[in-house]
Amino acid sequence: MKSIKEINAKIKKGEAVVVTAEEIIDLVGRKGAKKAAQEVDVVTTGTFGPMCSSGAYFNVGHSKPRIKIGGGSCKVNDVPAYTGFAAVDFYLGATAVPDDDPLNKVFPGEFKYGGGHVIHDIVSGRDVRLEAAAYGTDCYPRKKLETLLNIKNLNEAVLFNIRNCYQNYNVAVNLSDKMIYTYMGALKPRLGNANYCSAGQLSPLLKDPYYKTLGVGTKIFLGGGVGYIAWHGTQHNPAVKRKENGAPQAPAGTIAVIGDLKQMKPEWLVGTSMLGYGVTLIVGIGVPIPVLDEETVKYAAIRDEDLYTQVVDYSEAYPQMVAGSLAEVNYAQLKSGTITVRGKQMPTGSLSSYSKARDIAEELKLWIRKGDFLLTEPVAPLPQADSGYTFKALKERPIV
Repeated sequence: MKSIKEINAKIKKGEAVVVTAEEIIDLVGRKGAKKAAQEVDVVTTGTFGPMCSSGAYFNVGHSKPRIKIGGGSCKVNDVPAYTGFAAVDFYLGATAVPDDDPLNKVFPGEFKYGGGHVIHDIVSGRDVRLEAAAYGTDCYPRKKLETLLNIKNLNEAVLFNIRNCYQNYNVAVNLSDKMIYTYMGALKPRLGNANYCSAGQLSPLLKDPYYKTLGVGTKIFLGGGVGYIAWHGTQHNPAVKRKENGAPQAPAGTIAVIGDLKQMKPEWLVGTSMLGYGVTLIVGIGVPIPVLDEETVKYAAIRDEDLYTQVVDYSEAYPQMVAGSLAEVNYAQLKSGTITVRGKQMPTGSLSSYSKARDIAEELKLWIRKGDFLLTEPVAPLPQADSGYTFKALKERPIV
């Protein structure tokens, strides 16, 4: 047994043994879990993929005369932000689009620019245009503001994502006779392709399936800087079916994350257009797993071959909330480039970059080895399956 305090002491001395989630698989294969647990102190993970429930909040400072943006309207590079806070605070969502975007009126829509792109521009150090309108008060008399913003001059620029890092996710296919456009990408008709979105054996929550080493306050790699787990993410669902190794067989846990945008880097926060669907933000996240005992290592060493997910039809079953799966496949099969469903072989494609996930795990490993990144004790656990917390579908009730 080890403690995070003991591991941090070794990190400070430069004595900690840190390996990536790929490397621990090989080490356990050669030496066994018990020996690996004795030798290794931290396992680093990584993922880099589109995470729609992302955004950032800003404080732009007071103008002269003062303006009350809160309750008014606000756009950044023509993309609307949410202003229901105080005078000069606003939140910009990754999926927001300009009012004049044609959306899907000419199908499939291109969604060339939106909130995710604005966040990428801001973290890249580019000037962005702020346009605000207010109703005016005695203490905030100004009614209109147009100015350029730059991250160097903002009081606060904070990435705050309410649902990231899904623990497993569906494989999307299309049973219909027409091409469809989804948040899982373009899906060809009649099982023409299969898209998935996970780093598999590198993905953070798959390497700690019961959230035993992480929770509220866990320090992480976020967007190229330092962030923290702020809460469990929306749609967190720990009660799904699991394999004997603890790995969930369907979409399960999620995390809400927060961090200083001024520390982050544009290569790890990328605004992205999804044809026929909308705008999103590709986010890089890496979570360190402290090796506390042999059990921790066994979970961290789960391979792609032993991580399974469900193949779901996105033409009818998914949009209509019809339960069921066309097949169950593992990530080794998905990464091979083809899977077979209902007797038909189809190519697979990943919306998540495995090479970038590997880079994140390596970068985090370097930070820890250099002593630049210490681990934190969670102040509260993420909800477990036995906590009674489950993700529920909307129960619609007629409005009389």
